[in-house]
This record gives sequence, C-alpha cells and structure tokens, in this order.
Amino acid sequence: MKGYVYILASARNGTLYVGVTRDIVRRLHEHRSDALPGFTERYGVHRLVHLEEYDWLADAIAREKRLKKWKRAWKLQLIEEGNPRWADLAPTLGFDPS
Repeated sequence: MKGYVYILASARNGTLYVGVTRDIVRRLHEHRSDALPGFTERYGVHRLVHLEEYDWLADAIAREKRLKKWKRAWKLQLIEEGNPRWADLAPTLGFDPS
C-alpha cells in the first residue's frame, strides 16, 4: 500500500507542517477545507510544497518521523532543492480545491 510524505507551508519560508497519508488528494482536501481542527487550520498551512511517494506506507511513516526531527533549516533546504519557487504542487496531482 502506497504512502506519501508531504510538507505544507503557510507561505514561502512560513510555518511548515510535515505529514503522512495513504490518500494525498483526500488529505489535501481535509487540510484546505479546515475540516479537522488543528495545527494547519490554526496557522493557515495549506500550500503543498514538498511531496514524496513510497511503495509502502511503513516507509513513508518512517520518513515522516525522521523529517519531523530535522532542523527547520534542513526542511527549508529540502523544499528549495525540489521546489525553489515554493509553487503549490497540488495542481500537479489533479487536486481541485473546489
């Protein structure tokens, strides 16, 4: 079963959120609609700026745990390496925010 590790940002160099899911489109919808109360709702963290896909959910969970322990500067560097303009990657997944 596939798994995804993702980083959401409120803005370029803004507040970051690291998460893991089996269904990235569903999870993005939950974050963006503020369907569930919590961190991303409170801080307006909705822009998908980094995404990693794994063949196994267990591998994605392990990676998420490692990323959460990283220093902020390392996370920023990871985002910049793959997405230097901090573009919202959600449309590349066919995500429709409506």
